[in-house]
Amino acid sequence: MTIAIAAEGLRKSYGDKVVLDGIDLTVQAGTIFSLLGPNGAGKTTTVQILSTLICADGGTARVAGHDLRQAPEAVRTEIGVTGQFAAIDRLLTGEENLLLMADLHHLDRVSGRRRAAELLERFDLVEAGKQLPGTYSGGMRRRLDLAMTLVGSPRVIFLDEPTTGLDPRSRQTMWQIIRELVDTGVTIFLTTQYLEEADQLANRIAVLHNGKLAAEGTPDELKRLVPGGHVRLRFTEEHELIAASRVLGDVVRGEDGLSLRVPSDCRVRSLRALLDRLDDAGIEVEELSVHTPDLNDVFFALTDSRQEVPSA
Repeated sequence: MTIAIAAEGLRKSYGDKVVLDGIDLTVQAGTIFSLLGPNGAGKTTTVQILSTLICADGGTARVAGHDLRQAPEAVRTEIGVTGQFAAIDRLLTGEENLLLMADLHHLDRVSGRRRAAELLERFDLVEAGKQLPGTYSGGMRRRLDLAMTLVGSPRVIFLDEPTTGLDPRSRQTMWQIIRELVDTGVTIFLTTQYLEEADQLANRIAVLHNGKLAAEGTPDELKRLVPGGHVRLRFTEEHELIAASRVLGDVVRGEDGLSLRVPSDCRVRSLRALLDRLDDAGIEVEELSVHTPDLNDVFFALTDSRQEVPSA
């Protein structure tokens, strides 16, 4: 697959404060990559470096095939950036904001108006396009902000906490827009405080802590890093439960009296081996359910210096 973003050894400090301490990132084109971390971990700094807004103190990076240091202008022609707060001009209507972006991208008048009309329709802002953003809801402002980012048809889009402050319905709308962008081949670099958002959207996730990447992997890979995964087995007869306890060994009996909790990494191979052991012993299981840690568990484990978590 084509690499959209490749960074090696990125470093950034502000005085004595080390924000990024030599991080490496690789983002495949046409995917969603999410960067998580506590407040002040360096997520926005990473976005600012990769989008050419600030310079790194050390390391190298390529975005959309262009070197950040040697060809920053070429990088800027290929990317779009949506920050934590909607960067729209409240003295201009929604349509005028889009036309302003078209001018900045050097589109001629006809092409600019065509592009603005396309984006207003795509983001369900046709009627609102004639109104000032002060009349918009938070979700509408975020949609307009993203529409402005798309005027230049970027190949890579940096979304820095794009759904902060949105209600659940507006957040779902933004998620659908992001998925549709990726379906067209756009690469999304997403930072978010909502772990569910990363879980729902991202192909790969990295957790930034104390200036370093604490872990990186798919959502499922990260969930397997922390303890707590288990399989719950439910039986119809107590004698079957007792027999299963003898076969499986390390189990915890459930409060209902007819279920067992079996520690597991919940991989397919492990589940198959578990069922094979029960089948070999002739034990019938009425119900099986798999319980894995969620990203909240992963986040707290990876950002707690008192815990040691294996790398993905």
